[in-house]
Amino acid sequence: MTSPKTTPDNAAIVLIDHQVGTMNWAKSVDRDLIEANTRALARTATELGMPLVLTSSMEDNMQGPLMPTLEEIAPDAFAARIKRPGVVNCWDDSAFADACRNTGRKHFIMAGITTDVCLAPPAISAADEGFAVTAVVDASGSPTALTDEMAFRKMERGGVDLTTTSALLAELAVNWASETGQKIMQILGEEILSRG
Repeated sequence: MTSPKTTPDNAAIVLIDHQVGTMNWAKSVDRDLIEANTRALARTATELGMPLVLTSSMEDNMQGPLMPTLEEIAPDAFAARIKRPGVVNCWDDSAFADACRNTGRKHFIMAGITTDVCLAPPAISAADEGFAVTAVVDASGSPTALTDEMAFRKMERGGVDLTTTSALLAELAVNWASETGQKIMQILGEEILSRG
């Protein structure tokens, strides 16, 4: 079954465990790229008025706090983040799942650190519940490329679409000349295209 077209009006962005400690475990994608793509997703949600759900796990332990730039970009979402006490599949945490459901959106754009442990399980669980789920694989990462590959296969079998940040932003833009397209083009240019 093909998922409905992703639009700023039908989707929410969900960022899972982009914490200063967990980021050290993501070796499959360049860390600077993950951070840039994560910022781009958060900025897109904020600037287009899309719901943004943030969650973290055990911030007082080795996972650490969420990326500080997320607080700068989206202070309200950051303040409302769901701080999980250790539940691995965040969809099993009722506060998190309810925060996603309460966005009123039927499509979730998800990214998480790590891909295999923090992103794949809730993405599949949300898809099982009937939501359209798109996983942004380059705003996510795992200890190895093989770990990512297994997570990708599992998500695809579970009905989750996979994409990259640039492809997703282009899909949301529809037309670069539109007001939405111009906002996204600026984010894309500042966070992604200017790298390197």
